[in-house]
Amino acid sequence: MRPGDPHDPLLRQVLPGPEEQHVTPTFVTDPVDDLRFEIAPGLLHKYVGRALLIVTGACAVHCRYCFRRHFPYETTPASPKAWEAALTRIANDSTLEEVILSGGDPLTLQDASLEYLAQRLEAIPHVQRLRIHTRLPIVIPQRVTSELLGWLHGTRLTPIVVVHANHPAEIDEATANALTRLGSGGAMVLNQAVLLRGVNDCSETLARLSRRLIELRVLPYYLHQLDRVSGAAHFEVPIARGREIMEELHRKLPGYAIPRYVQEVPGAPGKTWL
Repeated sequence: MRPGDPHDPLLRQVLPGPEEQHVTPTFVTDPVDDLRFEIAPGLLHKYVGRALLIVTGACAVHCRYCFRRHFPYETTPASPKAWEAALTRIANDSTLEEVILSGGDPLTLQDASLEYLAQRLEAIPHVQRLRIHTRLPIVIPQRVTSELLGWLHGTRLTPIVVVHANHPAEIDEATANALTRLGSGGAMVLNQAVLLRGVNDCSETLARLSRRLIELRVLPYYLHQLDRVSGAAHFEVPIARGREIMEELHRKLPGYAIPRYVQEVPGAPGKTWL
């Protein structure tokens, strides 16, 4: 396959196509009910013990299937002053043990801003873990700098980095080095993928992805059923097919290399295992 080939499954993730204009009634702008669970500007509280802080609307790559592609980022706090209400809410809720930084992509922020957030969170006694959801180590591995590693590995909080690769071709030498550096200082590194029609909807592709991740000491964490966001219906794989793929993965891989096949159901106490 030639670079830039329109049939390249990786290009399908990021380039808009005419299918996105199709109206599908069951595909909506907020498929996981993010806005219903916002308890302070940018702060979502869906699950017991953890809250998610949307720190920016910026992202290095605009995945066409992103469940937040219609999120009102123009109202999202994106500065230390604007984060104050969310930080106060976290400090006042002693049940919150973990804070997830998300977006957009939190690693589009400067390290000074991220270090500030980490310091504020580590000053809250009941917060024990800091999780960062990011695609940048996959698409711009040079973002994993010594400055990033310095504050991430220096915090008293347990650092967890959840990256997002859907296909083994996304992990080249530079990306492999970035993932290794993230884990070498003590951060737990996990990967989540989305099951996408025409991209990774076969067990051999997903098995190669899992094997490559395990080689780099990255745990295959979740394989998400597509969130039904408006404009992404052409990426959906039927759940029955997803279950077939998982059965095939069980025959190909050891248990620790098999991601959990899950779906986010609004209002459920956690991800629903499929």
